[in-house]
Amino acid sequence: MNQLSFRIAWRFLKSSKGQTLLILLGITIGVSVQIFIGSLIDGLQKSLVDNTIGRSSHITVEPLGREADFERNEDLIVKLQDDGRAAKIAESYSNSGFMVHDDDTWPLVMRGFEIEDADMIYRFSESLTEGALPQNQYEVMIGATLADEALLDIGDTFLAINPEGNSQEFKISGIFDLQVASINQTWAIMQIEDAQVLFSAEDRVSAIEIQIEDVFAADTIAAEWKTLIGEELQITNWKDQNASLLSGLSGQSASSYMIQVFVLLAVLLGISSVLAISVVQKSRQLGILKAMGIKDRAASWIFLAQGLILGIIGSILGTGLGLLLNWSFSIFVKNPDGTPLVPFYFDPVFVVLSMVIAIIAATLAAFIPARKSSKLNPIEVIKNG
Repeated sequence: MNQLSFRIAWRFLKSSKGQTLLILLGITIGVSVQIFIGSLIDGLQKSLVDNTIGRSSHITVEPLGREADFERNEDLIVKLQDDGRAAKIAESYSNSGFMVHDDDTWPLVMRGFEIEDADMIYRFSESLTEGALPQNQYEVMIGATLADEALLDIGDTFLAINPEGNSQEFKISGIFDLQVASINQTWAIMQIEDAQVLFSAEDRVSAIEIQIEDVFAADTIAAEWKTLIGEELQITNWKDQNASLLSGLSGQSASSYMIQVFVLLAVLLGISSVLAISVVQKSRQLGILKAMGIKDRAASWIFLAQGLILGIIGSILGTGLGLLLNWSFSIFVKNPDGTPLVPFYFDPVFVVLSMVIAIIAATLAAFIPARKSSKLNPIEVIKNG
């Protein structure tokens, strides 16, 4: 594609401002719809994944069968950390028991953690409605629903009892709201040592909970770690336990791709038809150019250059408009609590890829009119006016 073809293409575009604006408008709208739909679906998926598994374990190492716990293995923790794919690791000891307060009894799931490690996974500190995380011995944090039902507040105490009848008094240091009714009603979060003492399970844990960076690789990583943990333990991952969520995400992605393909096809046909009309309108000028010695190949490049120029300008405008629409949607469409219904999500790889595809599509759309222009006979064109 030579410089002369670009100069002629640019002059043709400027001489037909109405057609040029029409094509640019089509490309701009098409690209903006691509960016908006794609970013909206990506933002929705990211929000769904974050809300469902963002505050939970992606991969969990557990005892086999009906065993409640297993012996703590420091070497296994070191191996998982050295692997590099385990972003956050927290050991836990969990068991069921009862809470007794003012002669009333409530079922309780007592979950013991290394609080700092677990906070990186569950983000307990962000879920606190009152008080603070457990720091001292026999301090506990309970859910907001349980606190309301039992009329408990910060600083109050209750008696925790295990199924064997062993008991220990705990002091409430904090109240949390994890936005899950069953958790808010039953969980009591404490230091792992306190839970181990209550259940006579010193130096034993019930799970190793792990978060990874690439959440969608959880099944692959878990399969690779099976040999690492040995045959005495089992390993589970969130993908195997959330098949319906994965199915919904796949359906969203498929619908997004279909919409983008059809929008791109509509833009491509529009560019091709308008440029084909332009060949007819510019046939006299092309005939004169050919009579002056411009070759058929160079005449074809004129329209390919037009497609390229229009694609570049349209994709830039469309990208800006699409991101603006996506940002506006996140600002003005909100949940009842004031948070965005779908958070603004910017994926530079997706944006750049959409722009490149739009530019290529616009250039390819000019191929038919370019081929048509190469077949023009200059003598017949000039003769017929």
